[in-house]
Amino acid sequence: MSSEDQRDNRQEPGRLVRPYYMTGGRGRPTQDDLEIEALVSTTAMGERSPKLTVEQRAIIALCRDLLSVAEVSARLDLPLGVTRVLIGDMATAGLVILHRPTSVGGRPDLALLQRVLYGLQTNL
Repeated sequence: MSSEDQRDNRQEPGRLVRPYYMTGGRGRPTQDDLEIEALVSTTAMGERSPKLTVEQRAIIALCRDLLSVAEVSARLDLPLGVTRVLIGDMATAGLVILHRPTSVGGRPDLALLQRVLYGLQTNL
């Protein structure tokens, strides 16, 4: 087998930290109703906080611009449940602000749906 074949057969290394370790063993956020479309932004306290995990620092950096919980999950390549737990904890600690979607009568906002559709159409 040539060295080129060996390089092709190598697999990318797995995640070094298990997702349940990042969340302290929890599978659900403290804010159980945290929507995946909720927007997240970093606070001044989040910017200055010295005691953050690697994942929390990455979320703080990403959320200097508004991003949804789902976008944060995708960009960090973390499971959505883990991201929801981390962001929920960070919101409780005042490190990030959650901008929750509004709904009228239990139905999603039409303007939000139109923005999502437009985003999907332009990115595909």
